[in-house]
Parts: sequence; structure tokens; C-alpha cells
Amino acid sequence: MLILLRHAKSDWPEDVPDHDRPLAKRGRHDAPEVGRWLRGHRYLPDTVVCSTALRTRQTWDLVAAKLRTEPAVTFEPRAYGATPHTLLYLVGELLPATRTALLIGHNPGISELASALAEAPLSFPTAAVAVLEFDGDWSDLAPGQAYLTDFAIPADLHQE
Repeated sequence: MLILLRHAKSDWPEDVPDHDRPLAKRGRHDAPEVGRWLRGHRYLPDTVVCSTALRTRQTWDLVAAKLRTEPAVTFEPRAYGATPHTLLYLVGELLPATRTALLIGHNPGISELASALAEAPLSFPTAAVAVLEFDGDWSDLAPGQAYLTDFAIPADLHQE
């Protein structure tokens, strides 16, 4: 299972480089909701690949606090601003023993990857999460070879 998560809503402070932008108040509220949703649906990653940007790391910290698991986490510089092709390459590098992986990144790469894998157009607001299933090895995953089993946006999570 592959879980794709766009970072939660970020702030835009002046004179702060894009890589160092923190989460906004709404993002700090939404990210724990994502963690609760993942745990409640038993979408528990054993491996996490997270962009090195501050907002993705903060999103992961808030999600992780609600999962009650301790997956292996890699903060991956190549995930920052990555294209769908690069993100798919990172997925292909996952160890074969990985059963469920969570990839935390940015748009447009995350939404374009999810849409390509599931062959379905997906709109990914901040803190949106897609759960994809597929057969085969991580290294064999390609566009059109996964199916979307679940998808949630923050507005949905606040209603549960």
C-alpha cells in the first residue's frame, strides 16, 4: 500500500526561503486530523519518506503523534519540489520488505503522481491524503498500475 500525503497548510512569512516555511495555524490543526484518520482506518506505514522542507517535517511530526507506531523515516532531499517521475523513482527505491509506505511531499508532484498511478484526476489541497493499492514490487510500480482505495481532504476529516 502506498499513501501519498501533501503537506498541511503552510505559512508565508516574509524573508523566509520556501524550504523553511513553517505550517500555518490551519496546518497545525489539520495534520493531527490526518494522523487520526490514518490510524482509524488502519493505514499504518512501516516506512515514511518525507521531503526535507520544514512544512513537510512538521506535518509528519503532527501526523506521527497520532499514529502510535514507529515507522522507519527518511527525510529525503530529492522529495522537495519533486516531479511525479522523481517521486515514483523514490518509491521504487523502497525496500521489498516494506508493506505500507507513506510519502509526504508537495504539489504538483504528489497530486500528479496519485493521478497517474490511479489513472484518475485528483485534486490535492493541503493535507489531502490518497491511499493506493497495487500488485507487485515497489520497483515495478508505474502509471495506471494502482487503484485508489481511499482519499480524504481536511474538510472530510473534520466531519468524521
